[in-house]
Amino acid sequence: MTHMKIASARIALVALVMGLTLNAAAQATPAATPAPAPAATAPTQTPPFNGIAHIAIRVQSIAASLAFYNKLGYQQAFANMRGDVTTQSFVKINDKQFIELYPAGPPNPASPQGAAQSGSSFLHLCLEASDINATHDFYVAEGLTPIAVRTAAAGNLLFTLKGPQQPTFAQNIEYTQYMPTSRHTLDIGQHLSPDRVADKMTVVVLAMQDPAAARDFYLTKLGFTATKSNPMLLNLPGASGQMVEIVPADPLGSKSKILLTSPDIRRSGELLKAKGIDFTDGNTLTVTDPDGNIIQIAPQAGTFKGPM
Repeated sequence: MTHMKIASARIALVALVMGLTLNAAAQATPAATPAPAPAATAPTQTPPFNGIAHIAIRVQSIAASLAFYNKLGYQQAFANMRGDVTTQSFVKINDKQFIELYPAGPPNPASPQGAAQSGSSFLHLCLEASDINATHDFYVAEGLTPIAVRTAAAGNLLFTLKGPQQPTFAQNIEYTQYMPTSRHTLDIGQHLSPDRVADKMTVVVLAMQDPAAARDFYLTKLGFTATKSNPMLLNLPGASGQMVEIVPADPLGSKSKILLTSPDIRRSGELLKAKGIDFTDGNTLTVTDPDGNIIQIAPQAGTFKGPM
């Protein structure tokens, strides 16, 4: 009987010690924490663009430029003013595409564009992103250094990125996403004359100091693709069908050159004649604005029905 009591006591003691040990271990081991949510990753390819949003050019006289573009059927949608002086004019091609006019002024030595500030010049190209934050994150993942996405004065989202070297300064590429209450969006359906000589900007020509290096930058960093017809004619990412063309710095220099398309090229020629605007008539209609910027007008695919 005594031996049985001792054995029972030993079993109880072992059980007590094991319980205390397990309890201590449980208290010493921290509770498992849930795994952190995976960080958002940049897209593996450039998100698509909706198309070309605008080009910006510096002109000697905004009033003279507006008078010229009015003859082409294009109206000013809105402008930024400093007192009675227009500091930026938004000339409307269609609801999504504009030509921005800036006045020439005294050169600013602190600005990388200072050398071109006192004369007429092409300033920048702006592309409309379908998702501007995704586009920004993609470029950061590619090792580029775009500025942070911000809200611009007109109310749209915007960021800029340094591009290849143009004739006088490094290219400044803009990216925008139209917002519901921006000045651009609120102007939809307005300032669209039925007498526009063309209704879409299809190609922007970019003069570069090193065209081969610029082409490589657009293909490998920005996600553009080469067309089959011309290795220097590059498609925007996405299905817009719009393009940039890389050309040598000479002879275009600091001037801009764009290609517009018209649904009725015969009527485009008639409108130019009626307004007394000189143009060359070849495969495209070519006009030059007061500052030497070149505008070519071509028929939309499938709309040209023979010589004028």
